[in-house]
Amino acid sequence: MKMTSAIAQLRTTDLAKSIDFYTNKLGLELAFRFEDFYAGVRAGEQMVHLKLVDTKDPSIGDVRNGEHFHLYLTTDDVDAAVAAVKSAGVKVVRDVQATPWQTREFVIEDDQGHTLYVGQDGG
Repeated sequence: MKMTSAIAQLRTTDLAKSIDFYTNKLGLELAFRFEDFYAGVRAGEQMVHLKLVDTKDPSIGDVRNGEHFHLYLTTDDVDAAVAAVKSAGVKVVRDVQATPWQTREFVIEDDQGHTLYVGQDGG
């Protein structure tokens, strides 16, 4: 048996707004939308599923306070990526910085408050 991919699922209380965030603000591609409660967005070969729920994801505060992340996205140009999200009106929680593990990364939150890291190898 061989696993071929992993797909994260994020909860949203507003599916249309989350689709807009991931496609128009981050530049991911809408892969599918199933009725009014489920969708998938694609970053390269990877997929993230968005699921409509009634209440805000309870992990948002714990992830933010613990300096964890819900999703880590990679890019080949972190400086261009941070400039693009800023020009799209996305609030940057932490600007680009080099890490001891040899990446350069920045932190944003999506429309629901999920913590997203965007990084580039070679910090």
